Amino acid sequence: MRTFFRHLFRAAPVAVRDHGRPTSRNGASSFHLQWQTRGRDLVAASVVLTIVAPPQTDDLYFFALQASFFDGSVHTGGGHLGLQWNHRHPGSTAVNWGGYASQPRGGHILDGTESPLPSVRNDPNTRDFTWHPGSRYRLAISPTPDRPGWWRGTVADLAAGSTHVILDLDGGGSRLGHIVVWSEVFAPCDAPSVTVRWEEPDVTDAMGATTPVTNATVNYQPYERGGCTNTTSVAEGPAFLQTTAVPRATRQGASLHVPRIA
Repeated sequence: MRTFFRHLFRAAPVAVRDHGRPTSRNGASSFHLQWQTRGRDLVAASVVLTIVAPPQTDDLYFFALQASFFDGSVHTGGGHLGLQWNHRHPGSTAVNWGGYASQPRGGHILDGTESPLPSVRNDPNTRDFTWHPGSRYRLAISPTPDRPGWWRGTVADLAAGSTHVILDLDGGGSRLGHIVVWSEVFAPCDAPSVTVRWEEPDVTDAMGATTPVTNATVNYQPYERGGCTNTTSVAEGPAFLQTTAVPRATRQGASLHVPRIA
C-alpha cells in the first residue's frame, strides 16, 4: 500500500528544453524584467545596457527596453528600443526602434520618421549601429519634442559621449506604462552563454521628476510556448543580469531588487 501511494503522488517530471532550438512560432526564446513603477503620468524611461560578451553564433539576439503608450487609460500601442546582434548588418551590430499599434487601432507596424542612421537592409526600424561588447549604452524612450503622440528612441554611447536619435514613432498617447526590459534569443538553447547587464533604470513623470526603478518582476517564456528553460535573471550589485544557457537561479514571478543609485 505504501508503495502504491508513493507511485500515485510522485511528482511529475519538470519539462526541460536546454538544447536545440526554441519551438515558438517566431523561433525565439524570450525572458523579461517587468519594472515595478508607481504613478500613471510617466512620459519617459531609460536604462543602461551592457552586452558583456558578444554572441558566438550568427543567430539574431535582441536586447531591448519596451514601453506601452496610453491615452488616459486607453492603450494605443507600444515600442521596443534596443541593440541587436544581427549578421545582416555590418559587424553584426544594429539598433532597432519599432513597435505596433494596439489591436483597436489596427495592430499595424507603427509609422515613423526617416532615421538619420543608415541601414544596409533598408529596414526603416533596424539601422546599422556599431556597438562594442563591454561598453555601456543608455537606451531612452521619450516624447518627440513639439509632436504630441510621437515617441523618440535614442541611444547614448556613454564611453564616446555621443547620443544618437534613432527615429520617432507615431505611437499615439501621452504617457508610458508596462515598461519592461527583455532578451529575445533566436539561437539554440545550448548556444554559448550570453549575459547582458541592465543598470540605472529610471522613469520620468509629466512634471519632469525622474525616479530610479529598483524592483522588477521576473518572467520567462514558458516551455509550453517554446521557450528555453535554461535562461535566468538575477540581481547583482546595482544591476539586473539576464543570462542564457545556465541553470535557472530565479523562479518565475519572483521580484528582484537593486539598490537606489544616489
